[in-house]
Amino acid sequence: MKKLFITMCLALSTTLMFAQFGKLNGLVNAGKNVAATASNAAKSSSSSNTSSNNSSAAKSDGKVSENKGKVIYVKPNGAARGATGADPSSAFKNLQKAIENAENGDIIRIAEGNYLGTNDAGYIEVNKWITLEGGWNESFTERDPLKYITKIEPGQEQLGTNGSKAYINISGLDDVLSKNILGTLIIDGFTLNMGLQANYLPADPSNPVNGCPSKAFETGRMMDNESKQVQHQLIHSDAAIAGNVIIRNCLLTNSTYFAIQINTRRGEIEICNNVIVCNRYGAVRIDGWTKNTYKASHVNFHHNTVAFAWCRDKEMIDMGYGYECMIGVNADIHNNIFACNNYAAIARTHAASGPDAKIEDERVTNVYDNAFFMNKTDLQLPAKGGGKWTNVRCANFEDVDEKILPKYEGNFEMTSDDPFVKALDPDYLKGFASLESVRSESFDRNSAANQFRQAVGLNMQGSETIRVSMYGNRYKMDYAYKLFGARKDYGAQKVK
Repeated sequence: MKKLFITMCLALSTTLMFAQFGKLNGLVNAGKNVAATASNAAKSSSSSNTSSNNSSAAKSDGKVSENKGKVIYVKPNGAARGATGADPSSAFKNLQKAIENAENGDIIRIAEGNYLGTNDAGYIEVNKWITLEGGWNESFTERDPLKYITKIEPGQEQLGTNGSKAYINISGLDDVLSKNILGTLIIDGFTLNMGLQANYLPADPSNPVNGCPSKAFETGRMMDNESKQVQHQLIHSDAAIAGNVIIRNCLLTNSTYFAIQINTRRGEIEICNNVIVCNRYGAVRIDGWTKNTYKASHVNFHHNTVAFAWCRDKEMIDMGYGYECMIGVNADIHNNIFACNNYAAIARTHAASGPDAKIEDERVTNVYDNAFFMNKTDLQLPAKGGGKWTNVRCANFEDVDEKILPKYEGNFEMTSDDPFVKALDPDYLKGFASLESVRSESFDRNSAANQFRQAVGLNMQGSETIRVSMYGNRYKMDYAYKLFGARKDYGAQKVK
């Protein structure tokens, strides 16, 4: 019997993490090119005007028009049958039913409550160009998505009914024949939390198998075994979307397989003023599906707080991205906070190849005026000399080829005394900063099994065990909401 114990620093490098956590340096470039705050993040109207959408908490930057169709109302104590949704007194009870009765351009206003779809299946299907506007009180006289929580939060009982469906599943909005922008889909003011449906090990720090740093944690580590774990996103498109999309003022948390993963055929994708925290694989991935050009689709990713994106599994050797730049989409990434992402805050590791390589000259990825804290790396790029990746800290963005980062100014590393850092769950942050992985391998040449294998010409076998002190543990909802407005001008702001 031979045992080999190897203690690994992992991709996380605990030594580096402590060094970052203890820094007291001043903010770098904090005064450069600071864009307008989420003013952009905005103002809610107390009016329940049924002819216009005046109550959006964060407005588009002007590139995308708001929907201005009729208003449809939904509330938990609405009517199951006979509802028209035309006013609060005739509100629908079932959000899915309201969507079925909507027309393109309509606005669905949704009062606080947990909406689980038809027969509480655990998801809703969106196949129209509409606005879904959560965060209203029951009388529809006041809107505040952080006070009147409109959520989709299934539990274990939905495991058999939502299957591979995202909590907001987008379908039927593609068109390969037209070149026109077909409409605008807006998702505004939702809490999407997979933390009650995902599978975790027990919250018992006395057993190292559980990956639970302390009794302050709600769960042990997230299970990464694909056969035992939920595998769907919070927001996902089944195919591409041939139009504009706005996702704003949302809390997206504890997902096992991306928070937002959508495909675009053409149009403007604006993702702003969201807190996207503790999601496995990655927080956001937008794929472009138009061949031979980057010009059809553009992502404006701004004023989001993206934290604790976890790698694909507990070995922590791939994924774990805050924002993943994909092929076929140009992007402006600005005024965000990227903190404690397990592999990279921003990944630009994909590039068009083969016959499509010529379109790479069209590609524009601007990364400016963002705040970073304790990510494994701030930007990940392909390595020019082969090997794995080139990891770049934000202080060195100016050294990146200008074809890759045309605009890079104003990015900086936050210090440990920053107001945002103080708003993070302190126990979660401490566990992340001291993350450890222990790999043990065992091989017994003389075991009965290996003697038999050798006798019949089979390869002998050993075993390997990986123990992690923490991995994807559920993030507490109270602390997740505190991240709205934790730092002025950067990340998600409070919805006013």
